[in-house]
Amino acid sequence: MPRVIAKPDTLNELNKNYVQQRLEQPVFLNSVPKCGTHLMRNIIRMFVPVDQQYHKEFIQFPVLKRNLAAFGKSHPYVSWGHLLFSDEPAIALRSVRHLVLVRDPYDWVLARARFFLSDNFQGSMDHLKDGKVSVEEMLNMMIFGIYDKAPTMQEIFLHNAVAWMGTKARILKFEELLQHVKNLDSEAAEGYFSGLLSYCGIEELPQDWRERVRVGSDREQSGTARENLEGLAVEIPDELPDTQKRLVNVAAPGMRELLGYY
Repeated sequence: MPRVIAKPDTLNELNKNYVQQRLEQPVFLNSVPKCGTHLMRNIIRMFVPVDQQYHKEFIQFPVLKRNLAAFGKSHPYVSWGHLLFSDEPAIALRSVRHLVLVRDPYDWVLARARFFLSDNFQGSMDHLKDGKVSVEEMLNMMIFGIYDKAPTMQEIFLHNAVAWMGTKARILKFEELLQHVKNLDSEAAEGYFSGLLSYCGIEELPQDWRERVRVGSDREQSGTARENLEGLAVEIPDELPDTQKRLVNVAAPGMRELLGYY
């Protein structure tokens, strides 16, 4: 099994600096892998008591059955993971406030490539590191998958995001979350986080909400933030090349538009 290496954060200790509202209903922070999972999770953690945060395991389909307690009503938790759409997850989340975080597939290809080529990810991609393939070849593998090692971009987005659309799950865009994090003093940011936290069951926006968001969104607290990735021997561009953009559109026609990217 692949292994992810990330430094621990200190948010549980920092959480004690704030008065918390207790959850009355479980919340699940779902996301497509490499779509800003830590950013959403760490922000929400600053508004929830530590004893209501489910730290036992990062919830994915293979470990769902041993983590059903995360979704129970008797002790509501906020939990997180990458949970694809299927019968068992749909049943498990039937009484849970469910958010799904997505990202522009163009940027997702770059983020996935950076992560797989870093020392933070160890396992099935190690043979591609240290410049053994070109950047363009790596980007194409992120789009079309790697036989017997990594699924295609279309498969990941279809099962982890698109299939949840039209259900009670609320779809969030990483770009919108990041925009409001960067502009916390705006009225738009206040409205955004008020709505986001309300959906999570936190009806009253605390007076110190901006400070909490700043603390939770501190990139030093995210072990997989871009600048915290180690060992990258090749430079991944900031923008997906035009050819690869066209390949994304061929590999998953209409998907960007369906997710709201134009």
